[in-house]
This record gives sequence, C-alpha cells and structure tokens, in this order.
Amino acid sequence: MTVTAVSDNRTATFDQQELLRKLAAPDDAEVESLDAWWRANNYLTVGQIYLQGNPLLREPLTSEHIKPRLLGHWGTSPGLSFVYAHVSRLIKHTGQQAIYLAGPGHGGPALVAAGYLEGTYSEVYPKVGLDEGGLLRLFRQFSSPGGIPSHVSVTTPGSIHEGGELGYVLVHAFGSVMDNPDLLAIAVVGDGEAETGPLEGSWKGISFLNPVHDGAVLPILHLNGAKIAGPTVLARKDPAEVRKLLEGHGYEVLEIEGKDLPGMHHRFAALLAEAWGKIRSIQAAARNGEWDGSRPRWPLIIMRTPKGWTGPEKIDGITVTGSWRSHQVPLSGVKGNDEHLAELEKWLRSYRPDELFDATGAPVQIIRDLAPPGDLRMSATPHANGGLLTKDLDLPDFRDYAVDVKRPAEGRAESTRKLGEMMRDIYSRNPDRFRLFCPDETNSNRLGAVFDVSDRAFMEGVTSDDVKLSNTGRVMEVLSEHNCHGWLEGYNLTGRHGMFATYEAFAMVSASQTVQHGKWLQEASHLPWRAKVPSLNILLTSTAWRNDHNGFSHQGPGLIQVVLNQRGNVARVYLPPDANTLLSVADHCFRSRSYVNLIVIDKQPQLQWLDMDQAIEHCRKGAGIWEWAGTDDGDRDPDIVLACAGDVVTMETVAAAQILMKKLPQLKVRVVNVVNLMTLPRPKDHPHGMSETMFRELFTDHVDVVFSFHGYPGAIHQLVHGRPDADRFRVRGFIEQGTTTTPFDMTVRNKASRYHLVIDAINNARRLPAGATEVKAWCEAQLVKHDAYVVEHLEDMPEVRDWSLGDWAEH
Repeated sequence: MTVTAVSDNRTATFDQQELLRKLAAPDDAEVESLDAWWRANNYLTVGQIYLQGNPLLREPLTSEHIKPRLLGHWGTSPGLSFVYAHVSRLIKHTGQQAIYLAGPGHGGPALVAAGYLEGTYSEVYPKVGLDEGGLLRLFRQFSSPGGIPSHVSVTTPGSIHEGGELGYVLVHAFGSVMDNPDLLAIAVVGDGEAETGPLEGSWKGISFLNPVHDGAVLPILHLNGAKIAGPTVLARKDPAEVRKLLEGHGYEVLEIEGKDLPGMHHRFAALLAEAWGKIRSIQAAARNGEWDGSRPRWPLIIMRTPKGWTGPEKIDGITVTGSWRSHQVPLSGVKGNDEHLAELEKWLRSYRPDELFDATGAPVQIIRDLAPPGDLRMSATPHANGGLLTKDLDLPDFRDYAVDVKRPAEGRAESTRKLGEMMRDIYSRNPDRFRLFCPDETNSNRLGAVFDVSDRAFMEGVTSDDVKLSNTGRVMEVLSEHNCHGWLEGYNLTGRHGMFATYEAFAMVSASQTVQHGKWLQEASHLPWRAKVPSLNILLTSTAWRNDHNGFSHQGPGLIQVVLNQRGNVARVYLPPDANTLLSVADHCFRSRSYVNLIVIDKQPQLQWLDMDQAIEHCRKGAGIWEWAGTDDGDRDPDIVLACAGDVVTMETVAAAQILMKKLPQLKVRVVNVVNLMTLPRPKDHPHGMSETMFRELFTDHVDVVFSFHGYPGAIHQLVHGRPDADRFRVRGFIEQGTTTTPFDMTVRNKASRYHLVIDAINNARRLPAGATEVKAWCEAQLVKHDAYVVEHLEDMPEVRDWSLGDWAEH
C-alpha cells in the first residue's frame, strides 16, 4: 500500500482509500466477529478468576465448581480485551506488525485469554489444548499453586511488560520501537498507572522518536474511572483539561466514550483506523523525503469505558460496574452465598458461552477468524520474544583500545573514556541494534566519543548553540533514569543491545526497575520457549568515592546491594579497577544474554594497574593475587591478606601494602584484587562462585582478611557466608559518611583509607614484627595531620594526592 501525506502530517491519502474506509466501517459480520471474540475473552477472564470445574457450564453452577481462593483483577480486563480485539482486526486487514503492552498488568487473565483464543497459548503450552480439558486447565492454573501469576507476566505469550509495578508501559513501548521501523506498539495506559511518576515522565517519548528509522507507539489512555479503592485523578478531571495536558506533550488526541453495544465497536473501529492512518501518513512522509524534520504530532487515544464493563451492575444493591468495587473480585464470597453464586452464573451465562465454544470446547470459527495469521498474532509476535530476533553485535577488538601499562600505577587515565571509544565503534558497526541510554551525562561520564558518530536524539527544536543534537541522533539522553532504564529494557526485550550509564547514586532512582527486569529474566530462564535476550548492561560511574565535589546526596553505592540480592542465574556485578579490565568486562557483557550486568568504575583520572594481557587473565579468573603488590612471596601462609574490590579502594589497598612493605618489611602481606564480585560466593550459591580450592589459594582458610570494598561492608559478609572461617573477614567500605570534601577525605571519613587499612592489618595479623606499634601510631598521626591539612589547604596532602608506586614498583 502506497501512502502519501499532506504537509501538516494530520491526514492521509492512500492509493487504496478503500482499505481505510473498510477499516473505519466494519460490516455486520465483522462486528459480530469482534463481539463474539470479546464475549469469549470476557468469559474466559471470569472463568480464570472463579472456576475450578464445569468450565463450559454444561451443568448448573455449584459451590464445588468455585476455586477455594479467588484471586485476580476483573475491572480493567474487559477494556484490555476490547482494544485487543480491534487491534487484531486492524492487523488482519493491514499486515501491520504490532506488539501489545498492558499497562494495567493486573488484567492478566484477559491477555492469557487472548493468547488462548488466538491458539498461541496451546502451541506454547500443549497441555492447555483447545478443548474442554484444556479450558479447565486454563482456568485452574490461574493464580493457583503450580500455575501462572495473575499479571501479564513472562509466562504470557506476547508479553514484554508485566505491569506488576505500575508506571513503565510507555517506556517499554518506546524502547521496543527504537530502530524497529516496522513495529507498532499498542500501549494501554491505566488511569491509576497514569498517577505514577515514571508514567508522567514517559509521555515525552515522542520527543525522541524518529519516524524514519523508528517504529511508532500508539498510547491508549484507558480512563475507566477508578483504581483499587477510589477514583483516579485523570478520570475525574474535566476532559478538556486532560486533552490539553496531552496535547501539551505533543500528541494529537482522539477520544471515545461509551458502553453501548454494538455502537462502541463501530466507533472504536473508526477511531483506530484514523489513528493508524495518521501513523502511516507520518511514516510515509518521513520515509519518502517529504518531512521537514519537525516533531510529528503522533496520535493518542483516550478511551472512557466503565470499570468492570459487562460485569454485574450491582451486588447486594451496591453499584459495582463503573466503580472501584469491580477492581478485583466483585463476587468474593461465592462459596458461602447462594445469591452470589446465582449472580456469578448469571454473569457467566450473559456471554452466551454455548455460542462461543463448540461441542468439544474449542472456540467456534467466527472467533478463530478474527486472529491474524501466524506471527502477526500479537500473542505470537517474535518482537515479544526478542531473543528470536537477536543478532550478535559486530564488536571491535577491545584490545585495540588498551591503555599502555608498562608498570603498575605509573600512569593515570580516565578509564571510561576508553569505553566510550569502544562504544563509538560499536555504534558505527551496528547502526540498527545498539544504543547508549544516559541521563544527560554522556560527556560527564567520559563516554563522549560516541558523539563522533552519532548525535543525541531530539525531535524538538534545535538551535545554533546546540551541540551534537539532531532528529537523526541515536544517543539517548533524557534527564530521567526511569526513561533511560525503561527504554533500554524495551530495546533489549525486542532483541537489541545497549547500555544504561548513570551516576552511581542516582541508579537508585530506577533500582526497582532493575529488580523487576531481573525477576523477568529469572522467570524467563524456566521457559524453554523464551529465547535469551541481550543482557541489561548498567554502567555506574561518578561514584560515591569520587563525588567529593557534589557531596552527600551524590554518594551512594546502593545498587550493588540490590543486584547482589537477585538470583545467581541473572545477577552479575563487576568492579574493574582500571581501563583495561573495564574493556575486557564490557566486551563480555555486550556478548552475554539474559543477565543484569552491573559495572561500577569511576570516570576521574585514576591509576592504571594491568596491561591488557594481564587484565584479560584477571577478568577470566574474576579474582587474583597481585604478587607485585604484596610481600608474601608466594608463601601459603601470609601474616595478613589485604583484599579489595573497586577502583578507589584498590588504590588504598595497594598504598597500604606499600606502607607495610617499607615500614614492616618482615610482615608477609598478600594483596588480592576481585574484579568479578560474584566469584566470592560458593559455587552452589552462584554459578560464578570460585571453587573451594581457588578460594583457599587466594584467601587461605585461616588467615585474617582485611577487605576494602567499594560498596556497603555487609555485602562482602553476605557473599563469603559459608566460606572457611568467614568471621575472619574484616570489611571496610562505604558507611554513609559523606560530604563535599576532598577525594582522600572520603576514604578517611568512611574509615577505608590506607592508614585505616594498615592499622587493621596490624590489629589482625597472625604475628607482629618489631616496630608494629610505632607504625600504628604513625598512621594515627597521619590521620590527624590529614584532618588539619585539608581544612587549611582545601586539598589532600601531597603524599596522598600525588601517590603512585614509583620506584617501589621496581622492588
């Protein structure tokens, strides 16, 4: 179908005008099919919530047919299935590739029912067949032990968005269509969900969507009036205010309201055809060179229907439909109330199931006919099983970006700048499947090399003062961690690769998204039909230890702890101490599948420790002894082990070892660096856990370990639980002592400085050579000297500020 557009992108003319007319005006047979499908879906939805027997009401309903526990959400479900039916008809007529995202994810039974009616569910789960037995299994499994969750979860074919934690439907939708020009994302936004902060910020997605190389999102704001226990804000607002709000974001608002049938079918079909025509018009104009480059006014639908539409109007004389009382289980005491049981049977029979299912229990032909063919079914689209579409990145050789390290700690470099250079070339090699997502911090985080090959994406006005900003850019910057995180999730789940980079402290803004994505990946790992997707790669920089200039608000390593608490088959945490280890880790993460990869390293100039070959081997093992930094000379029983994980604390650890070497040369000190934090647990606790033998080789089984850690100290105790004599680990880390101060003062305030580590080593060593007491006193004096020096000079002492291994590296 050839599509052209007039200059304002508001109306479309088609060579095949008849198609739009047909879409906008379904005939009686199509309306009958739409309504039958919708009634069948509503019947299956109610059945999933209530029934454990008599799935087709072949006999009168009795208490024994009712589940002992009634769980689920009815109120939003009929609206979700109404939209689904009409989009399926649109797809069947046009061949449009579409994905359906249900913001009110607690409408799970409606989307499960949709997949069942399309036949996809039985293809994925053969035991849930298209017959009466399969129908009974479908009902019994819902929200039941050994069954499926109540949300549009990972078990639901066609889903990339569970909607359990509200607020992310639009960010996932926009992420799914970036670099995906043929995809239309239908994003149903619940009016309760529309009250969340993330959703309120995510309307701005159209300010970043390019109609040439991206697909389209059609938001459908479903105003059904109520949430779990009261009215919603947008439903109670003057409709003119709601319209102005969304028009202010840049949308062309299309509205529909009602509950009358078949009138709503006719009106919604016409409205959906209008919206689709506008989308195709915008895309055709842009792709045919008839676009002036300004942001299009993409369509948005506001749909007002009653909550619990088609359910019981009243129960016990109290209004249910159209109120918050229909949100979950309107008839919750069915087993002990004959009147409610009769009401439930009346409700179920109102859908006329005998017309919808044949003698075997299979959906009748008029229902089956609504489904698009094959992969065009929204429950079967490969875009919702993105691993099927994933292509490996064409990655450059990360060794080409190596920092030249002849000796440890002789030179400094901004480690993340080397990663930026690597990502620049990944952009060039993968113009349709790689993006960086960063909250206005790409240059700040030293990743700005990507701007050599791509501008920032921006569809609003651009001025002559703007730098690297255009409507063709593919570097994603918006000052919202929720948007950046969610866009990448949608991008990953539909088969593409990327990285979310942000300041460490503010990763906690979107930490619950990290948790929810991890849960999705965890559950997907149990489903053989779910193909593995590109990993969620998170880079945290501007870290707690070097946000000395911004102060306490910018100092917090909490996301490490969040990821550590996720299951081992998903969670990965890397703390590369320098540029070469960062490059090796990043290459691994970009190649990986279905993990949450957390990489933490600062952006400031830092000492470089390992040459590239050493870095690769160190990352392969995940942890190792830095023999050049210690004095145990390979002795199996050092007097103390100094361990570290993280860039700043690694520097402090090696500096502490140097002090001990100079002042207590008889003390046998071993230095262990950990780059892959997940090597510390036992193998039975995490698949990356190092063997018992390797653990003993690094940490012995009885020598005390002073462990200097980037994050909260409790994390290390958690990770080494069950290891030999775990109580011997003494951990220094971030203990919420922060302010605007000097870099070294941050380590002093958190009792993780080199002087604190030396004191710890002396206090916990197996034996103390002569002079240990004097060294301890010297360290305490150095801390006093530091306190006075930074207040007077406003910078760190020279012996700290300019420290490197220097001549000692030749020792």
